[in-house]
Amino acid sequence: MTQDLTTPTELQCANCGALLQGEFCHVCGQSVHSVLKPVHGMLEDTLDLVLNVDGRVVHTLPPLLLRPGFLTLEYFAGRRVRYLAPFRLMFALCLLAFFVLPMALDSGDALFVPDVHVQGSSFQRAKTPAEVDRLLKKQLAQLAPTRDIPVVGSLAGKELDKARLQLVREAMQRRIELGDKTAVIPTSLDEVPEPPVDTRAAAEWEQRNPFDQHWDMQKYPVKVSWLPDFLNQRLNRSLARVHDNLAAMSGPGDHSAVNERLIGQVFAALPGAMFFMLPAFALLLKLVYLFKRRLYVEHLIVALHSHAFLFLSLLLGTLIHLLGTALKPHTPWLGGPLNLLTAALWLWAPTYLLIMQKRVYRQGWPMTVLKYLFVGWCYCWLLAIAFVGAGVLGLAE
Repeated sequence: MTQDLTTPTELQCANCGALLQGEFCHVCGQSVHSVLKPVHGMLEDTLDLVLNVDGRVVHTLPPLLLRPGFLTLEYFAGRRVRYLAPFRLMFALCLLAFFVLPMALDSGDALFVPDVHVQGSSFQRAKTPAEVDRLLKKQLAQLAPTRDIPVVGSLAGKELDKARLQLVREAMQRRIELGDKTAVIPTSLDEVPEPPVDTRAAAEWEQRNPFDQHWDMQKYPVKVSWLPDFLNQRLNRSLARVHDNLAAMSGPGDHSAVNERLIGQVFAALPGAMFFMLPAFALLLKLVYLFKRRLYVEHLIVALHSHAFLFLSLLLGTLIHLLGTALKPHTPWLGGPLNLLTAALWLWAPTYLLIMQKRVYRQGWPMTVLKYLFVGWCYCWLLAIAFVGAGVLGLAE
């Protein structure tokens, strides 16, 4: 049996039969307007939706960046229609930030590469060449070889290599000062000899270590006793992919394509890893402000707006870096102002979060600062876990 389409009357909802008091049913939410309309009407509705979203973007992004806690307090007060929803806002900014960030890493200039500094003054205290060698070996051990740092090593490799070369050059200079005729100051890292290792123990470890290119998966499979067999098999397949990726990164030939692919995989896994940070961060706030008797969802809204601001700051900082890189050959004088703008943005981020915490939870400054530092310390550990997890997931693809 077929049922004819009916047009809602002015007094009754066609879906649930409730009496209508406006353009939307107050019971089920259905619109009184029919969906059966000409194509130009659908285009008008689509344009209206786009313009409405654009209007909410204009009302949302400036206070998100410049007014700490404003959006959260507006949300708690019930004034939500003119602003983007917290989860949609955070989700969109997260995707945009991690879409643009790889472009900045490919631009050629260092953006988030650590600046490595070494202290070679201890060599001046050495009285013999043998003592210089002991100090050099100790300091080189603190700088892991770049090939042993998956993905991150491709970003920070040049800085680490410069630090290693600087250490060796200062050590050789001190040996020359002590009268060692065999000491030669190297001009490149290729002239620096690798430290001696126990080859027998290293070979045994290579075969048992699933993160080494010489790992024998068939001979030394990883087995967790409390996991079922199918999960152990899946774990070994993932470790095999990690093993293959690491072998490709450290093998002969050009590694740029492999590194680029792995970095792309890591950045693809980062948004998912960051979503695990939200409930954990909200739980931290719940524990810290336990006696405030706020619902967990309120802390979750604070977490969403906080992360949305961080992703917006990351996005703006990356765009400023890309702009500086593009304009550098033509207007080098803009480099200084853009660097100052970037520094101001990074300084504003922790200040913003502190002011936001103060305005939302309304406690005195001493207690707010104490809780802010504690939450920040815990969050840094959570962030490190998220990045390590994203790195492992990226290598396992």
